[in-house]
Amino acid sequence: MAAIPQSQSQPLPLQDRVAIVTGSSRGIGREIALHLASLGARLVINYTSDSAQAHAVAAQINANSATPRAVVVQADVSDPAQVKSLFDSAQRAFDSPLHILVNSAGVNDGAYPSVADTTVESFDRIFAVNARGAFACAREAANRLKRGGGGRIILLTTSLVAALKPGYGAYTASKAAVEAMAKILAKELKGTQITANCVAPGPIATELFFEGKTKEMVDRVVDTIPLGRLGETKDVASVIGFLATDAAEWVNGQILRVNGGFV
Repeated sequence: MAAIPQSQSQPLPLQDRVAIVTGSSRGIGREIALHLASLGARLVINYTSDSAQAHAVAAQINANSATPRAVVVQADVSDPAQVKSLFDSAQRAFDSPLHILVNSAGVNDGAYPSVADTTVESFDRIFAVNARGAFACAREAANRLKRGGGGRIILLTTSLVAALKPGYGAYTASKAAVEAMAKILAKELKGTQITANCVAPGPIATELFFEGKTKEMVDRVVDTIPLGRLGETKDVASVIGFLATDAAEWVNGQILRVNGGFV
């Protein structure tokens, strides 16, 4: 019996679901936003300071659509009031329940100090964005994402939580806090059908990774990766895309390390 051809109008996996991607004006966040849009999602592009790049991402998503499928909202995730405003703006923009949060916003100290040499100011800045920001976004999502199916909370952390490399004390600690919180959140959301997971990239070729590194430092990192290359933003985005779909409903409270064997 011949196979029945699929209809050309078959809906995409994330058709018309609304996704907020923080830190999506560049780097991994940008690639995630573009990938979720390709799966049919409507996107809220969030940025803190780079308005031009954020609008460029939205324009790319909206280029072939009769109606806007991406909007841009400025918000500093370390400020809970701005995070609330981000979610409010998302609901107003699409007049729809919110389905997906991907928290990609993050910072590091490009000097890569030892714990002994880390300043309190650097520590506080890293924890404000990486840990407090993830908390503020996850808390808002836990209270506002659609219940009964399709709700996804996806927090980006780092494979350094497993690798524990010198020079990343505050950064790794901030992400370790997020991983613990996500596992607890998944249990607390019992009965909602909202899942909570972390994706922990390894070394990815982004501005954040290259900041403060010499070629020799980069080469040493590449040498530790069995696949012999730095990760690309698309390597992470495809995993996020899977977690956002219904196919990943049984993946909950997990840390997915996407690092080419780095650890």
